[in-house]
Amino acid sequence: MIEESTPMEQHSDSSLNIVSLRQANIYQGNSLVLNNVNLEVDKGEFIYLIGKTGTGKSSLLKTLYGDLYLKEGEGNVAGFDLKQLTWKKIPLLRRNLGIVFQDFRLLTDRDVYDNLEFVLKATGWKDKVMMKEKIENVLAKVGLKNKGSKMPYEMSGGEQQRVDIARALLNNPMLILADEPTGNLDPDTTDEIMQLLFNICRDIQTAFIMATHDYGIIQRYPARVVRIEHGHVKEISAAGV
Repeated sequence: MIEESTPMEQHSDSSLNIVSLRQANIYQGNSLVLNNVNLEVDKGEFIYLIGKTGTGKSSLLKTLYGDLYLKEGEGNVAGFDLKQLTWKKIPLLRRNLGIVFQDFRLLTDRDVYDNLEFVLKATGWKDKVMMKEKIENVLAKVGLKNKGSKMPYEMSGGEQQRVDIARALLNNPMLILADEPTGNLDPDTTDEIMQLLFNICRDIQTAFIMATHDYGIIQRYPARVVRIEHGHVKEISAAGV
């Protein structure tokens, strides 16, 4: 049974900043998608990112994990200057981040353990014993202890999403970016996943930015809300969604 929890209280201390965007203009190719973005996210903070399809939510997330280059303005994520990112630095940035997808993106020809081991090897882990301990640790955190030998197709959607979250936790991320992580889940499983995400936010002090279209989630699990609309990013209250 997962206990329901809420994120930590918010702080204004700039030393806690995990994300800082100031007067940032975000482009897809040569097209300006978001104009004059100012956004700060602190350690242990949970933020919902809302907005209609095509308004720029994915572009903002891609900028934060280095898939889109920040051309104008200032940006810092997990201590990395987005204006100074090179292809060599992007893997270093991503070791400090976790990404949770709507469609899980697990390797279907490998069991859960091998899916997680693949990520550890790709991010520079070498020691087999340490990798085994880490994998067992993250599986326990998401309620999948002793499920390492399961194949993805043997698991429910909720279990697969838990594996995706476990994968995001492997490198002790300062920030997790979740793109519609409950979009393919039934209501009961959605509640289980949201409680899990909030617990991680509280217990590990990992910051979350979660893109969602499900306003019901925001009402049931209130947190800070940021809306993207007409090329701009603005703060709103949960009651204003």
